[in-house]
Amino acid sequence: MIFEEIFSVRNIIIYLIIMNLIAFLSMFIDKKKAKWGRWRIPEDTLFLYAILGGTIGSIAGMYTFRHKTKKPKFYIGMPALLVLQILAVVAFMI
Repeated sequence: MIFEEIFSVRNIIIYLIIMNLIAFLSMFIDKKKAKWGRWRIPEDTLFLYAILGGTIGSIAGMYTFRHKTKKPKFYIGMPALLVLQILAVVAFMI
């Protein structure tokens, strides 16, 4: 069926890789913009990338670039979001 072709394991993995790269690069770009005093990426947008599957990239970007690591919304929120996503996947598989 068309649904099974679109949501194949291969396509889901490709999607997750792309979302994690976007989330990781967004943390990098936002950190650079913060240093230069320029327009920033909204925090809600950073969380949206994580919610859409880029949580691991967001967390990696946070700690690689030391960005948003002092904000509880991020250092608690991102790992909590990752745990919820893992639980959702496990629940879906059962």
